Amino acid sequence: MSKKVGVLLINLGTPEQPTPQSVRQFLAEFLSDRRVVDIPKLLWMVILHGVILRIRPKKVAKLYQSIWFDDGSPLMHYSRKQQRALQQALAGQDIPVELAMTYGNPSMVDAGKSLAKQGVEHIIALPLYPQNSRTSTAAAFDSLARGLAKCPHVPGLTWISDYHDHPEYIAALAASVEEYWKAFGRGDHLLMSFHGIPERLERIGDPYPKQCRTTAKLLAEKLGLSSDQWQEAFQSRFGREEWVKPYTDATLVAWGQKGMGRVDVVAPSFSVDCLETLEEIQIQNKEIYLEAGGKDYHYIPALNADPRHIEFLARLVNEYLPFK
Repeated sequence: MSKKVGVLLINLGTPEQPTPQSVRQFLAEFLSDRRVVDIPKLLWMVILHGVILRIRPKKVAKLYQSIWFDDGSPLMHYSRKQQRALQQALAGQDIPVELAMTYGNPSMVDAGKSLAKQGVEHIIALPLYPQNSRTSTAAAFDSLARGLAKCPHVPGLTWISDYHDHPEYIAALAASVEEYWKAFGRGDHLLMSFHGIPERLERIGDPYPKQCRTTAKLLAEKLGLSSDQWQEAFQSRFGREEWVKPYTDATLVAWGQKGMGRVDVVAPSFSVDCLETLEEIQIQNKEIYLEAGGKDYHYIPALNADPRHIEFLARLVNEYLPFK
């Protein structure tokens, strides 16, 4: 007899309020995760609590305040929209959908309890990270495992590790770019900006950079771009060690200094718009490019709850159904 299946959508997490106190609480949990920062623990705790959590919360809170929605941060706003849309797409199959965050709320435990109350005996866990990294996907798995450790009866589990090269994901990305071009015109170059990780992690086997490059290549092919019309790059680095290259900001500076015309930027590693896309890419990087001499700059929004994205996620869930 088939068991009832439920979907657990997983994203990173977000401060609950755009205040220094809320940001500090979130960053303390996020940056204490050894999957995210793996330098010697004692040294890192001194840096984290002695420097970072004293300085960054106030600065980050101001950035959040500039992009905050009435119902929360952009990441929460769009993740909830995805949850509701996917629930509707799967309504005919009686597959409930809950949202959980690796850090903060809604927690894995609360989402799991909600699924259990709905009679779910098998969970399809879908981290909203197209590319698989220890810093995101593995951290989400750890968080889910800690949550399941508190359950009196562990349910069946299907884990979707990535979908970086899924044809329908690439098609949804391409359609979003083409739709933007149709509405706002087309730039001279397309920059595909992915969240970065330290180079050291790639050397020890993290598949993320390779998967990002595959996504970029497949998207370029789907859009029919020649090699001189696009480039991938990596953003959001911090600390002193080398991160995966090329860097997004350095690339934009170089392009601006060459006097390039319009640049369009898309962020294929982000399933929803968030601080890193709406503030870093859309605002900060635009300033970097224009100040370096670039002529025009456009950010193409993340897929968010776009119907094509939701249709893809629904089909992905069906591909992983354990009972057919």
